[in-house]
Amino acid sequence: MSKNPNQLHLNLFLHDTGHHEASWRLPEADPHANLSLAAHQYLARVAEDAKFDSVFLADSPAAWGDPGRRPSGKLEPTLLLAALAASTSRIGLIATASTSYNEPYNLARRFASLDYLSGGRAGWNIVTTASDAAAGNFGLRQQPSHMARYERADEFLEVSTKLWDSWADDAIVADKDAGVHARRDRVRRIDHRGTFFRVDGPLNVPRSPQAYPLLVQAGSSEDGKQFAAKWAEAIFTAQPTLEESQAFYADVKRRAAAAGRNPDHIIILPGIVPVIGETQAEARELDAELDRLIAPRYAVAQLAQTLRIDPERLRLDERLPADLPDEDEIEGAKSRYTLIVDWARRENLTVRELIGKLGGGRGHRTFTGTPLQVADTIQHYFDNGAADGFNIMPAVLPSGIEAFAAKVVPILQERGLFRTEYQGVTLREHYGLPRPVNQFGEAGGVSAGQGVRDVATVGAPS
Repeated sequence: MSKNPNQLHLNLFLHDTGHHEASWRLPEADPHANLSLAAHQYLARVAEDAKFDSVFLADSPAAWGDPGRRPSGKLEPTLLLAALAASTSRIGLIATASTSYNEPYNLARRFASLDYLSGGRAGWNIVTTASDAAAGNFGLRQQPSHMARYERADEFLEVSTKLWDSWADDAIVADKDAGVHARRDRVRRIDHRGTFFRVDGPLNVPRSPQAYPLLVQAGSSEDGKQFAAKWAEAIFTAQPTLEESQAFYADVKRRAAAAGRNPDHIIILPGIVPVIGETQAEARELDAELDRLIAPRYAVAQLAQTLRIDPERLRLDERLPADLPDEDEIEGAKSRYTLIVDWARRENLTVRELIGKLGGGRGHRTFTGTPLQVADTIQHYFDNGAADGFNIMPAVLPSGIEAFAAKVVPILQERGLFRTEYQGVTLREHYGLPRPVNQFGEAGGVSAGQGVRDVATVGAPS
């Protein structure tokens, strides 16, 4: 299915009670939604009824922040999405998983399984995990360097795609009369020998409905953008202004073309945190209420951690210290660090003002207004080379997605900017992206130099 260049894409970022850090304190909020299957099922169905392309779950192999600050427990996302696959039928299901703290075989198997269970709706948000806390959970004293994490990620994707291609699409024949379930010459070892991984293969899951899960990426550093240009099919990005969104969009599309890829095959989705009211005054009132509920002691500690400085150096009614580290000194979340510092400097924000802005969207574009104003903003970005769609991050859930689905989506549909019905079945079809061709060929042969053997040799010494 080809991409419709005149229609945008919408993903719902599921985040317990909403993306504003104080959303859990509102009277309507269920403070246990983060651990509730029913809560996630409801949100996914609202998004599916509105014909969203996909829903997305973030994740980290470490506890998130101070548990006193907001709901911080997280269910394992591929397990949760497998459950959501049974209660939805068309919407895409994207889970985050780290290349730093997984092995390619297990992760390739997990996502191939999710793709089967969902009928071709799986997506993988690829992260390298910038966290010393995560490193400590896997026997390391500190996280690997930024460059090392991306080098491992690159080889991780090389191995994963080989594993997904280790079965040809026509390998399974299920011929009862002949007594042949799968053709052995169509199931291949990969015999990967690299810097980080030695993997024999084949995968123990046949090639899935989409061949690969949709490959999503969220890093915006130099290494992240180069990685995205090579591998990503969709990008979640945090860009707080139109100009920054346009620059990022043009940069990544240029890098994709330089890498020999079709730039239209990378869907760029900036995050937007909408606070919606029937009137602008109503929206501003909700936004102000949320900001009043922020607990500064937690927010300052989190900001200090991001900036890699002592919390005592941050004074609520003063600007950021002048002598912050350079980005080159930061090993984790480089692009988010730079975004926050540049934002504070550009707008001359006090620490109090900065944590208020970060409390709503953690550096993503926040917008407070009426449904019409939200729709106009989305269209303006789409029409002006800043986005192929948006990662919708409601400040409050479930009311935020209910309002967006009921009030904003119809405006976008009336303008011909968003689908009124699903045209395809798989997540790739929703995004207008092609199904990957098997790198080992589909005629039974193997390309020269691939070093791949059929499954008859599995177990033989290498």
